[in-house]
Amino acid sequence: MNGSLTARGAPHPLFSYAFRPFFLAAALWAAIAIGLWITMLTTGLSLPSRLDPLDWHIHEMLFGFVPAAIAGFLLTAEANWTGRAPVNGLPLTLLVALWALGRLVQLIGAWLPLGLVIGADLAFPIALTVTVAHELIAARSRRNYGMIAPLVVLTGAQLLMDLAAEGGVSALSGYGWRLGLAATLILVSVLGARIVPSFTRNWLLSRRREPPPASERIGPIASALLHTALMAWVFFPRSPWVGVLLIGGAVLNLWRLLRWRGVATRDEALLLVLHVGYAWLVVGVAALGLATLTSAFPLAAAIHALTAGAIGTMILAVMTRVSRGHTGRALTADRTTAVMYVLVGLAATARIAAALAGRAQEDLLIAAALLWIGAFGLFALRYAPFLVRPRSME
Repeated sequence: MNGSLTARGAPHPLFSYAFRPFFLAAALWAAIAIGLWITMLTTGLSLPSRLDPLDWHIHEMLFGFVPAAIAGFLLTAEANWTGRAPVNGLPLTLLVALWALGRLVQLIGAWLPLGLVIGADLAFPIALTVTVAHELIAARSRRNYGMIAPLVVLTGAQLLMDLAAEGGVSALSGYGWRLGLAATLILVSVLGARIVPSFTRNWLLSRRREPPPASERIGPIASALLHTALMAWVFFPRSPWVGVLLIGGAVLNLWRLLRWRGVATRDEALLLVLHVGYAWLVVGVAALGLATLTSAFPLAAAIHALTAGAIGTMILAVMTRVSRGHTGRALTADRTTAVMYVLVGLAATARIAAALAGRAQEDLLIAAALLWIGAFGLFALRYAPFLVRPRSME
């Protein structure tokens, strides 16, 4: 799957590594899609999509924005995991084009046959899954085979939401977005447990400070309970037992997070934000458990703690770190990058507050949207010059 844009030499820098085009696409789409969503919400306008405005918003966050960020990370990281050349050039360009095609057909799906919409929309996740699996299997990178499963599940979840656009199968929509959210959160959990303590340990040791524990006996138990609870919630979203499992998973993962010594990283925002992102996961899972146990707590507040909070923060944290490291910049957050982190945190907080508010809900929704657009728009403005130019020799 490796190649170049031309037969004459290396590909354009933008297509030399997957993080470059996909992180830029993820940031731009995060801002544009939320801009379209808040416009529809406040004006009553709609898109010529087969999905209603709310389902389109959910679909484009879970199956548009998130997979672009996942693709940028996984296709870049697996080159390190496998020792193989990165997917670049023409194959990478085609993957980006398939992702863009999916966004287009979801915008104008009402004008197209359902089969064409579904086929075009699923082309990217299928191609991404096949590419990741091919690279890992070719290198016999067995330790990372587990990364394939969430991609398969995400593709199935996307199919369920796409089918829900057709009359008579609308009940599939709930399963689709819940399955997509659970798969994404499991991936955040797995990658977070791998990179957060590792990066923290290396940073603290370099400064001769006490690192996190080298081994985690509680880790596998915390992950297993969290993942089981999330998958159970997909199929039994109103079960009290699922609510108990979710809260139990949150408690164990909070204990785990505290052992990673995130407070000791407060001098470096590029590292601290990873701990904050995982903390959002803990808070969101606990809130989801509470919303499952009682209708008095709004489900929307829990969902947005997990999406805008955990997923949004972790994606922004990983995109900034990878972009800086792989383009030759210092692994430290400049002032603009730190502002992005604050904006995404405020966006999540405002969106949760909107779910809990009464008459002020619309104002808080608009504020949350503007803060989110600011965070990811700022990433695009600040990091685009890094992503489209050759690696710096700083």
